[in-house]
Amino acid sequence: MVFLLIHSPLVSPGSWRLVAEELSRHNVVAVTPDLDGDESIGQPLWQQHAQAAAEAFRGLPPHERPVLVGHSGAGSLLPAIRQAASRPVAGYLFVDAGLPDGNHARMAIGEGDFAEQLQQIYAAGRRYPDWTEEMLRDVVPEPERRRQLISELRPQPFRFWQETVPVFEGWPDAPCGYLRFLTNPAYEGPASEAVARGWPLREIAGDHFHMLVDPAAVARAIVSP
Repeated sequence: MVFLLIHSPLVSPGSWRLVAEELSRHNVVAVTPDLDGDESIGQPLWQQHAQAAAEAFRGLPPHERPVLVGHSGAGSLLPAIRQAASRPVAGYLFVDAGLPDGNHARMAIGEGDFAEQLQQIYAAGRRYPDWTEEMLRDVVPEPERRRQLISELRPQPFRFWQETVPVFEGWPDAPCGYLRFLTNPAYEGPASEAVARGWPLREIAGDHFHMLVDPAAVARAIVSP
């Protein structure tokens, strides 16, 4: 089984690096594609990110059906990645992530007053994420890992949040599951929706970037049946 570990467009593939290394130690193939995008061109960013992730399929044997594993903002991209790859997958796993929603813009999907917070950030001439080390001190306690995460942030232009990521007709076309990090309340809603859809739910006591805190536990949760 091959796992494609898809990072949020707000961070880098490094957010999955430790989990990928842990899986490799147990002879599990894990690929961490880079959702690189160019905001200077007119192509929608979601499409650029999906196509970049789909490139990872090129390195797989033609018969291989990977599991798409999306963290955080990558959750909404999983159907688009599958469609861009034009190849079947074995499943979809949402890790503390939003679920695909082809009817609303990204900024309208967030919990609570997220859309209003985004408006204020961009009106002030800033971009999101604008996290600092202090803001993530409890989320990623290990200093070097936290510094690395901060240094690799990818703040997005406002149009990123205005985009609606489409979901192809007939999705899901493979089994889905949800892995929730319990300390983070932001994804309680998507986790509950996953359960309502009949998807299996696994929970770990950890915060949003638990992959950088206990990669072994996250790796076990990903491969557990």
